[in-house]
Amino acid sequence: MTNAERGSAVLGSSKANGPSAGFGSKDDASNVPYVVLTADTHAGAAIDTYREYLDPEWRAPFDAWRGSYANPAKKHVGSKKAKNWDAELRRSDLLADGVVGEVLFPNTVPPFYDRAFHVAPAATPEQYARWRAGTRAHNRWLAEFCAEDPKRRAGIGLIHLNDLDDAIEDVEWIAKHGLRGGVLLPLPAPSDVHLPSLNDPAYDRLWAAIQDCDLVMNQHSGQGSPSYSGGQGSNALWALEMTFYVQRGYTTLIMGGVFERFPRLRFILTESGCAWAPQVMKHMDAMYLAWKMGAIGEIDTSKDPALKELPSFYAKRNCWYGASFPGPADIAGREIVGVDRILWGNDYPHYEGCYPHSRENMRFAFADVPEREVRMMLGENAAALYGFDLEALRADANRIGITPELVRRPLEEIPADSTCITFQRARAEKLFGRALG
Repeated sequence: MTNAERGSAVLGSSKANGPSAGFGSKDDASNVPYVVLTADTHAGAAIDTYREYLDPEWRAPFDAWRGSYANPAKKHVGSKKAKNWDAELRRSDLLADGVVGEVLFPNTVPPFYDRAFHVAPAATPEQYARWRAGTRAHNRWLAEFCAEDPKRRAGIGLIHLNDLDDAIEDVEWIAKHGLRGGVLLPLPAPSDVHLPSLNDPAYDRLWAAIQDCDLVMNQHSGQGSPSYSGGQGSNALWALEMTFYVQRGYTTLIMGGVFERFPRLRFILTESGCAWAPQVMKHMDAMYLAWKMGAIGEIDTSKDPALKELPSFYAKRNCWYGASFPGPADIAGREIVGVDRILWGNDYPHYEGCYPHSRENMRFAFADVPEREVRMMLGENAAALYGFDLEALRADANRIGITPELVRRPLEEIPADSTCITFQRARAEKLFGRALG
C-alpha cells in the first residue's frame, strides 16, 4: 500500500480510534489519540511558479537568470520534488504518517539563489536586492499555500538582515498575511563580516518589531556555517559542524541580552535536537557567574556588564527546541530544558527525517515517557507556540489513532528502509555495541 492509499484508508475509516473527549484531561490510563503536529516540514514552489509572485520589475531579470539556472538536486525531480508544493500529496503523506498539522520551513530554491534559503549563506551586499526579491516571492506563495488549509499549516516567512527598514517591512508583511509560523531569522556566519553579530544593539528595532507583531523567531539547522574549501571532507565537515554553528544563534541572543531587553520574544532552534541544551545552559551559567565576579583572568568585565539573571533563566523563558526525529537522548533532558519547550518533528519530505516511519520514531523516543508529557511534545507545545487549534484537528487525529498504547510499545526493530539519521545512529550503536557521540 502506498502512503497516499494508507492515508485514504485511515481517513476513510468509519470508526474513530478512541473517544473524542478533551485531550490532556485524563491520566496515563487513557487511550485518547494524540493530536500530532510536526514542527519541522519543508515546502516551496516550483522554480517557474515563483515568477508570478515576483514584483513586476524583477520578472525580466528572472527570465534571464532562469535561462542559466541548473537544478542542484536533479535526482529529486519528480514525485519527491512535488511533495514541496502538491497540497493533496502532502496532506495524504502526512496523514498516513500520523500527522495532522505542520510548521513549514523553506525548501525549494527561491529566484536568484543557487540553493535553498535555510542552507544558503547570508546575502552579500551585491546579492541582497535580487535575493530579497526572491524571498518575497516565496513569502507570497507560502501565504497563499497556507491559506488553502490554514488549520493544518503554519508557514514561516523569510527575512534578511542587510537593511533593517526592509527587514521590519517584511516582518510586518508576514504578520499581516497570516504566516503564523513567524520568521526564519538569518544567522550570520563568522565570515559574514558585512553583517553585525546578533548581539549588536543595531538590531534592537528589529527585535521590537518581531515582538510587537507577536511572531515566533525561528532558526534551523544548516544556518550560520562558514565557507569550506571544497577539498575532501568539506561537505562532511559542514554536516558535522552545523550543530555547533547554529547553536551560536541561541547563545548569542541569550548572552547578548536580547531576551532581557525583549522579554516577550519567542525563539526556537529546529532540527538540532535538544540533548546539547542542558550542557550549554550549564556552561553559560558558569561563565555568567565568573563574569559577574570579575574572575576571568585579566579581562575587564566592567565594560561588558553581566545579564541581570542567569543565562538559563532566559533559555527557559524565551527558548524552544524543535527536536526533529528525536532519539531517547533528546527526551532525557526534558526536565532541564522544560517538557513544555520540546516540539517533535518529522522533517518531511527530507530523507534524513523519520517520514514515512514517524510512528516508529515516536515509539523509539517516547515509549517510556509519561503520556501527559508525550501529549505535550507531540502536539500541544507546537499548538501553543504556533497557534494551532487542536479542536479543529481532533477528528482527524482520532481517525488516525496515534494512541498512547501504540506509542508506549517499545520499538524492537529499526525500519530497514529508513534513512533517518536517528535510526542510522541506532543501527550503528547496535553494531558497535556502544553509544556514539
